[in-house]
Amino acid sequence: MPYEERARQARRWAGLHAIRPAAEDEFKIAFLGVDLQNTFCIPEYELYVGGRSGTGAVDDNRRLVTFLYQNLGQITHIALTLDTHQAIQIFHAIFLIDAQGNHPPANTLVSVEDVVQGRWKFNPAVAPSLGITPEYGQELLESYTRQLKEQGKYDLTIWPYHAMLGSTGHALVSAVEEAVFFHTIARASQPDMIIKGNQPLTESYSVIGPEVQEGPDGRVLGRKSSRIFEKLQQYDALVIAGQAKSHCVAWTVEDLLADVRQQDESLVRKIYLLEDCCSPVVVPGIVDYTDQADAAFEKFRQAGINLVRSDQPLSNWPGIAGHISSA
Repeated sequence: MPYEERARQARRWAGLHAIRPAAEDEFKIAFLGVDLQNTFCIPEYELYVGGRSGTGAVDDNRRLVTFLYQNLGQITHIALTLDTHQAIQIFHAIFLIDAQGNHPPANTLVSVEDVVQGRWKFNPAVAPSLGITPEYGQELLESYTRQLKEQGKYDLTIWPYHAMLGSTGHALVSAVEEAVFFHTIARASQPDMIIKGNQPLTESYSVIGPEVQEGPDGRVLGRKSSRIFEKLQQYDALVIAGQAKSHCVAWTVEDLLADVRQQDESLVRKIYLLEDCCSPVVVPGIVDYTDQADAAFEKFRQAGINLVRSDQPLSNWPGIAGHISSA
């Protein structure tokens, strides 16, 4: 991207349309973009989220970028999560082997029964790289899959290697990054880049916390963060979109809703989900999480979260109408 040219254009645009610095906003709107990275959003990349249409994430991001530009003068702050992995992590094939030493194929679901019955076990060869013993690795795998089942979460999924730190897959979608940069210059508002998913012994669909927080001996695998809840407190509205609807978006919202219920239920009215800017994981012939994603969003709606569309003017959204003018 030609940053200097885009910066000049952003400054000119702000001057032409009398767009003020974000710090001067009276009604403050934050946008949280979940994992808007090439690995999830571009066809042929590692874990492209095509939905049932096959063009899900591509269509979502076209709508999302349009939304960001159209509401440039109303969006105060942008935060973006970045799913961040290395090869040896609990959800990648190298972490497990079968009795013959073979690694599980991508998209394999590993249940606690699979581990107890020996269908899949910890790969002892990776133990030194993780700073653990082979015995602990096996205990962890059984404890981990058991906790997932007890918490009613998805079984451990062996994902294709994806969002690898330093790769082009890890990078933001170019059009999204360009829109965020344009917003940064036009509104003098630094975006917040949030790394997630880099703890090797647990999954982190949600930016708020890992799927499993403790190992069999009480060792901390990962902890919850208050970062998103604090944004919800600081801003008058928090708009959320990204990939995938069935996983990282759904679990982030689920965790945020739990925080709201524990601390201040009135904050639920400040959450807005751009339902036309996220798609579920669908691997034709293997897995389809569309129904689970739709059920999660319906549960969020019933809890009081606002489900909105990107083509609806912000000035017409419930709770925002009357606070800002039309874009």
